[in-house]
Amino acid sequence: MKTKVIAVVLAAGKGSRMHSKIQKQYLELLGRPVITYTLEAFENSRVDEVILVVESGEIDFAREEIVKKFHYQKVTQIIPGGKERYDSVYMGLCAGEEVQGETYVLIQDGARAFITSEQVNQCIEAVKEYKACVMAMPVKDTIKIVDEDNYSLSTPDRSRMWQMQTPQCFVLPEIRDAYREMMNAGDRTVTDDAMVMERYGNRRVKMIEGSYDNIKITTPEDLIIGEAILKKYGQNKE
Repeated sequence: MKTKVIAVVLAAGKGSRMHSKIQKQYLELLGRPVITYTLEAFENSRVDEVILVVESGEIDFAREEIVKKFHYQKVTQIIPGGKERYDSVYMGLCAGEEVQGETYVLIQDGARAFITSEQVNQCIEAVKEYKACVMAMPVKDTIKIVDEDNYSLSTPDRSRMWQMQTPQCFVLPEIRDAYREMMNAGDRTVTDDAMVMERYGNRRVKMIEGSYDNIKITTPEDLIIGEAILKKYGQNKE
């Protein structure tokens, strides 16, 4: 049976917590835009094609200054994103073309720049087996549930808690249908793709252990941590 693997890379976020006029995915990290490290991992993986989702006014910039400049052959489409992350994901899912067989999709945050091609390939193997899986890691810290005044209510069992990362991986038509159901329901409370599948799909979502290095660039402090991670890899995550 023929299979196809598509990656939807999200680079349309404003990144307000970065407090920068430049969007976080285009900030420089050791002399290169953050997004290039993400795309490089997918370029060197077994993904067949990449759909890059950007702000509507940045399509030409992304094409010329990112895709062409760094020679990413697997980026087949650059499309405009929506107002919220889930809008951008849905647009990316709708842009993906299926094959006669099974088509899988890996949904990746563009600012999660420390994913490696090996980890991407690990996700591809896992999604073919489980049909719905997410790269994640067990939490290190104790977590508290609090009330509206920030008083502690309870302490969940840390051994059963994982921090979610990306890629989040699914059978393309299944996650697209789940997103469509979410949109029709007017549900705007979802925070990741696994949550969409849990609420509106018909699959349990498997956790795939990744790496604590697989952080997302969100605040200025993350750039410092990111530089340290890249230096540890010798600037080469492959």
